Amino acid sequence: MNCINLIRFIFYCLNLASDSTNKIIYLHSIVAKLPCFSASEAECTRKLSISLEELSKHNNIEDLWISIHGKIYNVTNWAKHHPGGDLPLLNLAGQDATDAFLAYHPLAVSQHLHNFFTGYYLQDYAVSEVSGDYRKLLSHFTAMGMFDTKGHTVFFTMLLMAVLFCSSVYGVFCSSSPLVHACCGGLMGFFWIQSGWIGHDSGHYQVMTTRRFNRFAQILSGNCLAGISIGWWKWNHNAHHIACNSLDHDPDLQHIPFFVVSSKFFNSITSCFYERKLNFDCVARFLVSYQHFTFYPVMCFARLNLFAQSFFLLFSDRKVPNRVQEILGMLVFWIWYPLLVSFLPNWGERIVFVIASFAVTGIQHVQFCLNHFSSSVYVGPPRSSDWFEKQTVGTLNVDCSPWMDWFHGGLQFQVEHHLFPRLPRCHLRRISPLVKELCKKHGLPYNIVSFWKANVLTVKTLKDAAMQARNLSNPIPKNLVWEAVNTHG
Repeated sequence: MNCINLIRFIFYCLNLASDSTNKIIYLHSIVAKLPCFSASEAECTRKLSISLEELSKHNNIEDLWISIHGKIYNVTNWAKHHPGGDLPLLNLAGQDATDAFLAYHPLAVSQHLHNFFTGYYLQDYAVSEVSGDYRKLLSHFTAMGMFDTKGHTVFFTMLLMAVLFCSSVYGVFCSSSPLVHACCGGLMGFFWIQSGWIGHDSGHYQVMTTRRFNRFAQILSGNCLAGISIGWWKWNHNAHHIACNSLDHDPDLQHIPFFVVSSKFFNSITSCFYERKLNFDCVARFLVSYQHFTFYPVMCFARLNLFAQSFFLLFSDRKVPNRVQEILGMLVFWIWYPLLVSFLPNWGERIVFVIASFAVTGIQHVQFCLNHFSSSVYVGPPRSSDWFEKQTVGTLNVDCSPWMDWFHGGLQFQVEHHLFPRLPRCHLRRISPLVKELCKKHGLPYNIVSFWKANVLTVKTLKDAAMQARNLSNPIPKNLVWEAVNTHG
């Protein structure tokens, strides 16, 4: 056995045995003394490299390898402990994940990568021009301290939340007017919207001074005040960011039987997020055929789906960090909100209050859809080779005045947010010209329209898919129940 094969055998045994940091360091010290290391470092790196084709074979939860900066890491055991969940790692398994890694992790995280180093390097590793420019821009923002400077956005948002909540509660207790009570329901909806922005931001970066306070902000804004599990939100939202606008990997596009954004759903796509087939049956065809009419009414009550998804996750067999904490937070919401509604004088006003609060917060659900429904979609896992390109073509910015930034909560700069998800939203407007210039340099779209135009494009996308669904010449895929009933012989 020559030296190179011996090295490979040592590291292979290491991967089977353990990912212990001490063993890796020890083996590196042994390998460094082998005769082959008298050659140049470049020659040794070449001999210890594996091809992208070989790397792509390690693409499942039982054997999960990724490449970062040309080094190969075995993160199989780490996946179940990954703070962002195992799905982002699984979606990028067997690929070079450098751009995604840099986008989601501060530099301090890089010092832990050696724990998972296999000793292999990616053969013919090269950085594309667009990725190089993206990384330079990321380094520039880091050097300027923009990821650490959060401004006063969180303070003013929480202050607005306090005003909205207190005004709603005051109106319920201190007024006997049905109109005032209905308006209080609307204020509660706006309160939930602002709470949603805090929950969204705290899931991407540390909005508070410490991790403990940041976790408190997450549970308070999500579970306690809005009734939505922050654990579910992070699980769902991380998958969305990594696989932006992938029809079978992005949960934010998987709304069968109510909505589809592409005729490709007519073939009953299998969701890699929900791990089940999204059947396009006769019920789905009927609902989708009128989706451009039902879009806004359904969005008024879309929060019910978020409640349900939160409960499904928290009471499932899936591993949920801090499950008890999450459930207790949800319990707080389901105590204070029904209790507040019960103080209204009659059932008519109670129903109006609930409908008003749900309908107003439906604005936020519409906003989530505007940024992606009318953008480019694809089928399959995300490809690390076009990270920057996928994030730009799959997102849509909304043009608005600075004084309206509170209303959009950062989603008006969706392109910037997807490229730099850890960047506090107070900086998104500032970096917008730089991102736009980079897109122009590489011939990539920088999609930005007015809020009205974004709604028009979204409804048009839904209408186009609805008209295709109405085409009865396109047969409905039959499900397993139909096949079982009609099986002969």
